[in-house]
Amino acid sequence: MILTVTLNTALDITYRVRSLRPHTSHRVSEVTERPGGKGVNVARVLAALGHEVTVTGFTGGATGRVVQERLASVPGVVDALVPITGATRRTIAVVDDRSGDTTQLNEPGPTVTPAEWSAFQEAYEALLPTASAVALCGSLPPGVPVGAYAGLVRTARSTGIPVLLDTSGEPLRRGVAARPDLIKPNTDELAELTGSHDPVRATQDARRRGAGAVVASLGAEGLLAATPEGRWRAAPPSTLHGNPTGAGDSAVAGLLSALVEHLPWPDRLTRAVALSAATVSAPVAGEFDRRVYEELLGRVTVTSEASAA
Repeated sequence: MILTVTLNTALDITYRVRSLRPHTSHRVSEVTERPGGKGVNVARVLAALGHEVTVTGFTGGATGRVVQERLASVPGVVDALVPITGATRRTIAVVDDRSGDTTQLNEPGPTVTPAEWSAFQEAYEALLPTASAVALCGSLPPGVPVGAYAGLVRTARSTGIPVLLDTSGEPLRRGVAARPDLIKPNTDELAELTGSHDPVRATQDARRRGAGAVVASLGAEGLLAATPEGRWRAAPPSTLHGNPTGAGDSAVAGLLSALVEHLPWPDRLTRAVALSAATVSAPVAGEFDRRVYEELLGRVTVTSEASAA
């Protein structure tokens, strides 16, 4: 079982409009609702790949009940969310059909009390003995300590379970110091962590700060990986147009699934890039197009660079 942690779960709501313009009213042509938050998105892709997945984190209020109802209909995903008093947040994505651009509005999330945080930590520790890997994903809701991910990384590592961390800012900086097996920042998050805007130098610096391996998202250019076994770049055969929402989460799912399957790094990166690109191509934000994914598996280019520092 793979365990994904989403401390700031959400109900993702997508509106489609003909053309998004400020200071005007719009007719919405389509509305989509689904359970969200980075770890939930990762779990959905992992389940589609055939892995058993358990989702934990927080849920509360009427929105939280909707999230759990929708989560129950996702095959292969087990709900182990911890109830809280506050209401689960919503995220609003507005898709402009004319340009293809997406405007995202993210609520901050509910305030978590110290007692609720303690209850989650107990639930997390109880789930670890049956986990083959852990993904810690996304932002922290108000009330959760900024060093929360660092503590969760240490708890998992103390039981010998590999940990992937996908967050940003101060939670990432503190989390890296706890020595996660893998982090997956984008270039902006990596620059904020290391102070370097050179992705090659920044990935090496992030490893020196404590990350076992670093896979940096380069957007449409693919991924750059610095690992104990070497350094690679992986790129799709061409730039795909569409909605990038959830593409990073699909890359995390690809990396994590390949990790538990003990695939070599080039194969891990191939899967991650193919899934990410197939997510951009999907008609629904955050899903992946299986046909595109299977087609891209044989077309992703992975090149080896110098040995990682």
